[in-house]
Amino acid sequence: MPPPSVSLHLHLLLLLAAAFASPTPALSKSTLESCSSSTACPALLSYTLYADLKLAELAALFAADPLAILAANSIDFAVPDPADRILPAGLPLRVPVPCACSDGIRKVTSVRYVSRPGDTLASIAASVYGGLTTPDWIRDSNGILDADADAAVDAGTRLFVPLHCACFGGVDSGVPAVYLTHVVAAGETVPAIAKRYRTTANDLMSVNDMATADVAAGDIIVVPLTACASSFPSYTSDVGMTVANGTYAITANRCVQCSCGPGNLDLFCVPAPLADSTCSSMQCSNSSMMLGNFTLMMTSAGCSVTSCSYGGYVNGTILTTLTTSLKPQCPGPHQFPHLMPPPTSSFFETYLGPSPTPMPSEGGVGPQMAGMAPISSPPVNSGPPPSHRHVGDVLALLALCLVANLLW
Repeated sequence: MPPPSVSLHLHLLLLLAAAFASPTPALSKSTLESCSSSTACPALLSYTLYADLKLAELAALFAADPLAILAANSIDFAVPDPADRILPAGLPLRVPVPCACSDGIRKVTSVRYVSRPGDTLASIAASVYGGLTTPDWIRDSNGILDADADAAVDAGTRLFVPLHCACFGGVDSGVPAVYLTHVVAAGETVPAIAKRYRTTANDLMSVNDMATADVAAGDIIVVPLTACASSFPSYTSDVGMTVANGTYAITANRCVQCSCGPGNLDLFCVPAPLADSTCSSMQCSNSSMMLGNFTLMMTSAGCSVTSCSYGGYVNGTILTTLTTSLKPQCPGPHQFPHLMPPPTSSFFETYLGPSPTPMPSEGGVGPQMAGMAPISSPPVNSGPPPSHRHVGDVLALLALCLVANLLW
């Protein structure tokens, strides 16, 4: 039998090894939006690239249009071969997605992922999809029986990956908005997140139904971004299109680009740079004006503005509308949001346009927020990152070696 001092060392070292080998799992929380509608709404996901990826690879991860990703980040989408552009690891982006209503909550339901060698549910959730989902959610959505999130997934397995998103009626405090899902990073605070997205901490707490401003790494919150809302008919394929202020959207089979801001919250659409002969006519009926054109005429009552506007996309046809309105003063040339060249550095920061408060005559001030208030989901046990377990295993091995040396 070893002497008492050795027994004491043995117990202490075993306790230390156990503490490091089995850390207490972190609990994460998220904001979920209850829903009952069968229609999807436009939403954005805040995502940081986990590796160097071609734009086409990133688009495949989220079942998104490569040009739509560039447009949502105000990155030049008229560059040659944009899908083959390599985006650097660490690049923060906004990914546009349709936010569907499924099982009574809002979530992205269009994403499918084919597992690769070495993938686990934990690595897919935390690394590949940046914490926008959880291992438990992936497991339950695919009927996987293995409860170990760190167990290897057979390469080539096709998985449905649900992702958090929100709509909340497409308005925030009566102003059109598109909602962005944000995963809280280590050290982030609610005021810092609010400053980053040009909103207020009070607004974030209200939208996410937070009693306090306490957040932890891995928490998922939604951020309302001031936007331009469309008023297309319900039979159009791009009905409900909403564009965040300072950014663009590509629609009508890549034939039309729409932008929001920076001067107001009026959606402004023109032919896209890549529009070709396959696009339908963009000329307004009974007029020589093309989409995006407008004329000004001063009268004794004010400035008469006649414009050819975009009205939606139906079965390959671009709808246009000729309208005439009277304004106190003639507007100047239209200002477009700034476009940046494709990024080549991981220190790239996306451009966030200003968020002006629209005047009654500028931008559509939508109805009051519809839908149910956000609720906090039950804590999800996503488990510690695999790297923590590796550190614990090493320390445990060292402790056991020390014990063996003492006994020897």
